[in-house]
Amino acid sequence: MKPLNRAHTSHHFQLLAIAAPMILSNISVPLLGLVDTAVIGHLSEAYYLAGIALGSGSIALLFWLASFLRMSTTGEIAQANGQQDAGRALQSLSASMSFAVLFALLLIASTPWLLDLIVALSAATPEVFEQAAIYFSIRIFSAPAAMLNLVMLGFMLGMQYGRGPFYVVLFTNIVNIVLDVLFVVVLDFAVAGAAWASVIADYSALVLSCFLLRGVLERAGWQWQFKVPHKKEMQRLLHLNRDIFIRSLMLQLCFSFMTFYGARLGEDILAANAVLLNFLMLVSFAMDGIAYAVEAKVGQAKGARDLAMLRRWVRLSCFWAGCFALVYTLVFALFGPAVISLLTDIPVVIDTALVYLPWLVLLPVIATSCFLFDGVFVGLTRAKEMRNSMLLSAVLGFFVPFLLAQQWGNHGLWFAMSCFMGLRGLTLIVKYQQLSTRQQLLD
Repeated sequence: MKPLNRAHTSHHFQLLAIAAPMILSNISVPLLGLVDTAVIGHLSEAYYLAGIALGSGSIALLFWLASFLRMSTTGEIAQANGQQDAGRALQSLSASMSFAVLFALLLIASTPWLLDLIVALSAATPEVFEQAAIYFSIRIFSAPAAMLNLVMLGFMLGMQYGRGPFYVVLFTNIVNIVLDVLFVVVLDFAVAGAAWASVIADYSALVLSCFLLRGVLERAGWQWQFKVPHKKEMQRLLHLNRDIFIRSLMLQLCFSFMTFYGARLGEDILAANAVLLNFLMLVSFAMDGIAYAVEAKVGQAKGARDLAMLRRWVRLSCFWAGCFALVYTLVFALFGPAVISLLTDIPVVIDTALVYLPWLVLLPVIATSCFLFDGVFVGLTRAKEMRNSMLLSAVLGFFVPFLLAQQWGNHGLWFAMSCFMGLRGLTLIVKYQQLSTRQQLLD
């Protein structure tokens, strides 16, 4: 294995050229939530804010679970890009778009049952649920645009056009913010106004995504045309998406358990954990950016059948992920209390969060490999390994450690989360090494 410092500078630049716009995109997303909260928070009753929080949170969860559309598309397109195979790229894109529309229509058709599920899980007051239902019933109609945007995002990443997703996210947020102010503040449409603002923003983003996609195809010398997906391609993509969906569902289960069990430990613990989970979100900004870049680069190398380059991209991404992890750990150790004070001014919540802050100081280093190697396996389109790693880590890395450390209270909860993140990364590293040793990375 060549020393890292002998890697050509241009390779570092190429990796960061994809990662940097994605990091900026990730940072901009929470800003929209702050604007939504600020606009609705100035209405006359608190149930408006609670309702939009419940409705938008439910939509966000559904759309996040659909991230398999983005991941599978990135891996497939990156490999087609490496092969310079326009036919495969367009076939994969067409199949992914078909899945996106079908999944979106399924979500829309399931609205009554989804609303019943929200009632059952949230135990919200009638006033809060009424507002949540208004928001959800409108916003769900943005599903086709949102799902197709995930596919477009995956395509642009697979073609290593990192600026495209940044432009789309920035444009979406600007349109949403402007329409939020117009519909809610000026026209007084309340929660419905916020929902329609998001719907229009999603479809506006789809128009921009299509425009950018056309430009990417032209630069590659390819001409867009929808290809009716082959049955074999649809079956393969179905299996790929199924495994990534199971992986995402198990990940959400573990994080949801953190929230729901934290609520059993008391309001102060619940509030403190909510504050501390923002630290993990900050870590994901940079780590996801690196993961997106390695998805594209590893996929391209696999498509080109270039094993040496594939391994080089993994080494380079490990270097940068490690750098970001150390920076995060240092920042959290030095400025963690200040960050907590920025997120809340409630003394008891601050004091409680400070007790558990050391776990967050350690987590960037512990979690680095799981973020990074998720990206590696997306690029390799080995979703089965991602699924198995997540299932094993959820059971043996989260729930078993939690049961063993349950008497530690909230410390036990954070111990379980640390074990979960660590085992996810470890299992993926071991699998990667096995595939590398057996010369199966290009299979």
